[in-house]
Amino acid sequence: MLDDEEAAVVHAGVPLLGHGDPEPFTVAVSDADLDDLRSRLRRTRWPADAGNADWSYGVERSWLQDLVGYWAEEHDWRAQEKEINTFPQYRVDIGGTPIHYVHVRGKGPNPTPIILSHGWPWTFWDWRKVIGPLTDPAAHGGDPADSFDVVVPSLPGFGFSVPLTGTGFGARAIADHWHVLMTDVLGYDRYAAGGGDWGSTITGELGHGYPESVIGVWLTLPNVPGVRLWDVTGDDFEPDEQWMWDRCLAARPTITSHSTVHRNEPQTLAYALTDSPAGLAGWILGRRKNWGDWRAVGDSVFDLFDRDFLCTTASIYWLSGSIGSSMRIYHDHYTNNLPPPPRHDRTPAIGVPTAFAVFPKELLLLPRKVAAAACDLQRWTVMPRGGHYPPAEQPDLVVTELREFFRGRD
Repeated sequence: MLDDEEAAVVHAGVPLLGHGDPEPFTVAVSDADLDDLRSRLRRTRWPADAGNADWSYGVERSWLQDLVGYWAEEHDWRAQEKEINTFPQYRVDIGGTPIHYVHVRGKGPNPTPIILSHGWPWTFWDWRKVIGPLTDPAAHGGDPADSFDVVVPSLPGFGFSVPLTGTGFGARAIADHWHVLMTDVLGYDRYAAGGGDWGSTITGELGHGYPESVIGVWLTLPNVPGVRLWDVTGDDFEPDEQWMWDRCLAARPTITSHSTVHRNEPQTLAYALTDSPAGLAGWILGRRKNWGDWRAVGDSVFDLFDRDFLCTTASIYWLSGSIGSSMRIYHDHYTNNLPPPPRHDRTPAIGVPTAFAVFPKELLLLPRKVAAAACDLQRWTVMPRGGHYPPAEQPDLVVTELREFFRGRD
């Protein structure tokens, strides 16, 4: 732990965070915790659910019962735990907060350091399928010159970045921690960054706040400093972009409930979700069905995310006890429902090379002209398929985008 003299201070508006030494980390859940999880799942008290075959009232009971039954009786956490532990993992204390991260060195002549950030209700494990191709492209049909040193942290209060004992961990504060992780802890002078959902917001904050160190940023959810997504209207989209506005309107009913509760009463909800794994599964896994582009690949969400992956996602939240602290990012990022103002008045707000990957089933989309005014837009790719979880849904597309955008940048 850090002593008082190493606590965070502020200089020129940018926190200078002290840190400890990174230590190797292995996921090792006790048998008692797994037994307790299965017992709770088997004893779930199910509510009535009349007239909800179309999910108009929320997650439909039989769908969730099937998934919870699989989680209790068939899901093999030990096999998933073993796979997770094939990746080198570490924990480090930054500013008094434990940060868990995967760090895989690239196999190539000059790997580009990159930090990849997840969102909610993602985990670091959503990036698992891109790590191998990015770090060892030659083993996956690529050019060794495109290799990356990949860093995938768990957001503070998410997964194994616990316990979260402080407050104020909005996207900007997390970006400050990521900068310390990449530069002071891992020793990179310059690095690339990419992310989805909250990870996009964090990545944008890195490009906005640390242009001297950030090579470029790659974003999927277009939440950038100085742009209020909820102020964008259909009139802001060009005629050939109207499909984007239609998607925003279609997705809006699926995102207002959790966003409102998380901003205003995350702790109240945390009591229920920390006590009931079935409730936790309903709250986070139903959003895989609502937000994933599974119709592009099959007839069911399980054609996109198999049951083991979904149960592993829920297990990471449950076994780490992190669901409550993970939801606080919504409250801590916004003040009076407004994001933090830009750190500076330079334009564009993100002055480093920026790429947007526009996935057709993303939840919030931005007109290209608005994006171009907010950042140094150098790549804009409308993807053929994909939803809110690109690295888990379409890892090959994500790998190609990252390779092509960051190729030759230093």
